[in-house]
Amino acid sequence: MEQFETFFPIIFLIALVTIIALSFIVMSIIFGKRTKGGHKGDPYESGMPPLGTTQERFPVKFYLIAILFIIFDIEVVFLYPWAVIYDKLGMFGFIEMLVFVVILLVGYFYMLGKGALKWD
Repeated sequence: MEQFETFFPIIFLIALVTIIALSFIVMSIIFGKRTKGGHKGDPYESGMPPLGTTQERFPVKFYLIAILFIIFDIEVVFLYPWAVIYDKLGMFGFIEMLVFVVILLVGYFYMLGKGALKWD
């Protein structure tokens, strides 16, 4: 019985949110305006018709920059917990993180050498 009292607010909140969401969906179906044809299926871009085709290709540099951002963003995920418990790890933890950062720096300088970060 104590567990029910503990979880009652959470169960109540989930039930309330579910009821509200379902009521919005039902009201949308009942009272919503339905239009067919016209410009409903046209692509919309900043209030203006799009220029060119939708099959344009993006340069590979965009994807390369996105992948590099993810790689260096994940580096922070590993650096933050290390910084929190740095004093408990001692010299071994410092050397391990130093090796990790050196490997990332080698990759970073390799990318700079290849010109991956130039926006020509």
